[in-house]
Amino acid sequence: MQKVHSESDIDSIIKVHETKDISLAKKMFPVETARLARHLHSQLPGYYMTRLAALPNLANMLGVGGIYVKNEGERMELNSFKVMGGSFALFKFFQDKLGLSDDELSVDYLTSDECRKKTGIITFASATDGNHGRGIAWASKMLGHKCMIYVHSETSQARIDAIKAYGATVKVIPGNYDHAVHQCVVDAEKNGWEVISDTSWDGYTEVPTRIMQGYTTMLLEAQKQFSSQGIEYPTHVFVQAGVGALAASVIGFYAALCNGVNTPKFIVVEPNKAGCIFESAKEDDGKPHNVDGSLSTIMAGLACGEPSPIAWDILKENADVFMQVPDYVAARGMRILATPLKGDPMIISGESGAVTLGALYQLLTLPGNEEVKKYLDINQHSNILFINTEGNTDPKSFRQIIWDGADQVPAKFATER
Repeated sequence: MQKVHSESDIDSIIKVHETKDISLAKKMFPVETARLARHLHSQLPGYYMTRLAALPNLANMLGVGGIYVKNEGERMELNSFKVMGGSFALFKFFQDKLGLSDDELSVDYLTSDECRKKTGIITFASATDGNHGRGIAWASKMLGHKCMIYVHSETSQARIDAIKAYGATVKVIPGNYDHAVHQCVVDAEKNGWEVISDTSWDGYTEVPTRIMQGYTTMLLEAQKQFSSQGIEYPTHVFVQAGVGALAASVIGFYAALCNGVNTPKFIVVEPNKAGCIFESAKEDDGKPHNVDGSLSTIMAGLACGEPSPIAWDILKENADVFMQVPDYVAARGMRILATPLKGDPMIISGESGAVTLGALYQLLTLPGNEEVKKYLDINQHSNILFINTEGNTDPKSFRQIIWDGADQVPAKFATER
């Protein structure tokens, strides 16, 4: 492993694997589980396959073969991918509770009066930076159950109101996201609630694993969409990380699917004010490491100081590059997507959704990062996958960035192309 200090405000770590251990990825992300997740998700009200948007003119400008954005900002009415993980975890919870086979498991049955008579009304609880809680609230309401969501004190009112709109009770906890997680667990144990968390800890791994497996629905969709264009797999995948669950899901899915052959290069991107995955890679001892402080970043969905251990186990064995970037990189990504080159589609993205494209743009257009660019070998034949994890989930912040130019790119890093 080698840390690369950059002149363009990106800190990067190259992880050179003699061989990648994909055994855990194959165990956690078998394609059969992904197919079950998609089968169940396809029964949800309002489900449809989100776009894999191609940006050919931006790709041409940057000298790459293709840029493809899986636009989860269009996911049903929720503007985020998070509902895919939370809903699948709830489906599996009820499957276990009722002893149902995969063939017997259906959304129609889980929403029926017969099912609720057997289970009673259950309260599901979780901590969130916004989108995960909204997804749990939506799924709980759909299934006819109660929901308690814990948020930290810096969570915007728009995100809180969006959670409450689905009938959840929201409790604001002083401190950061990790404080909200800890308080949620304490209160759930006291009150007999079921915790549906997307991060793991000692003795709590099954639900976070199922949440990560639920995310693979969008990857099966993406593969179908790539196949229709004659592309077998993307050559590079840029994926953002908070606790690491999404990143581990994406990377684990492709590691298992490719089975070590023609596997994409995986680049994990975080805010430099909340880089717990980056810190874990830097320590290079195989263990997850926390970062402390307020975790104050515009990338609210990535403002996490404690990695999920089961996610880290996937990332440490399969990720190729770890990056941490300042907030303006995410803001630039939002503006690139919202004001595209002529002929490319407009994509509405929140801060956490756009940071990966912002990182690619910074990487390819500015001096510095030569070792990373050489290692990744991004060229005119590269087909690069991004996941826009959220749409305009915080309208005030979105307007400040897109309309008012908040979090401007420093003059020394501005480009003329």
